[in-house]
Amino acid sequence: MAKRSDYTGKQKAAIFMLAVGPEVSSEIMKRLSEAEVDSITYEIARLEKISSDDKENILQEFQELMMAQEFITRGGLESARGILEKALGTQKAIDILNRLTSSLQVRPFDFVRRQDPAHLLNFIQNEHPQTMALILSYLEPTKAALILSSLPHQIQADVARRIAKMDRTSPEVLREVERVLERKLSTLSNEDYTSAGGVDAIVEVLNQVDRGTEKSIIEALEEEDPELAEEIKKKMFVFEDVVLLDDKAIQKTLRELDNQDLAKALKAVDTEVQEKIFRNMSKRAAALLREDMEFMGPIRLKDVEEAQQKIVNIIRKLEDEGEIIVARAGEDELVT
Repeated sequence: MAKRSDYTGKQKAAIFMLAVGPEVSSEIMKRLSEAEVDSITYEIARLEKISSDDKENILQEFQELMMAQEFITRGGLESARGILEKALGTQKAIDILNRLTSSLQVRPFDFVRRQDPAHLLNFIQNEHPQTMALILSYLEPTKAALILSSLPHQIQADVARRIAKMDRTSPEVLREVERVLERKLSTLSNEDYTSAGGVDAIVEVLNQVDRGTEKSIIEALEEEDPELAEEIKKKMFVFEDVVLLDDKAIQKTLRELDNQDLAKALKAVDTEVQEKIFRNMSKRAAALLREDMEFMGPIRLKDVEEAQQKIVNIIRKLEDEGEIIVARAGEDELVT
């Protein structure tokens, strides 16, 4: 029988799954990739009898690793080391952290991510817009949105554009920015290039800001970089988001639409979106639309996407004209 130290990581994971029982292990499996599930299942099938001591030791090891990872997330590597040394002793703490840091990647700007947004705003508002963009790219979208909304209007669009244009930043540049900002951050465990920013990142941030800030940034980007502005706008409100519109807004939108475009647009969406549209039409109109969709037969995905984008553009136009309201995060609840 293998000693605990002889077990591989996959074998330990298999033993852990057996130890916690089918109910807990099934919930864990749901969160793993297909390859990971296959690998662990294979190890479970191969396991022979496991002693109670081995089982207990492996459960304890998992508990220690989870505890250490939580401490790292909360306070960084050095803080975790101090806590673990007090709780478990110096050598034990070193062993646990060595096992964790072999696979754990500590993200850049770990320290600033834990700062209060107001303090962080004061900290970065005098920095170069590129430095602001770099830091905001590593923040949670909600926190980044608060800070972006609070920046002076004349630089909001510039910072947003830089986040959207950002692709990959070398570890050397990240460490230099951290050094200039005089922050002692955890050492990057992975020397490969780190992805941050991009159009999706700025879309996530803009979806969290108020409508005024969003509009100001988009308008400025339209003047500076029309193609980028259009790419961002396309991702900010997708066709499936029509379920977020109230009935009046949908009815106003429907009056502007071509039935053929609507039939195409609804061909590749789930029933929730379809039913939302049908409920806001007369029974006769809904029946005719269903017939159009049925007789249309298979159509190209490209044609569906083009029809959906036409409708999204109409919704955006109606919103800009004040005809409808598109609810956004961070805005007050509507009162009717």
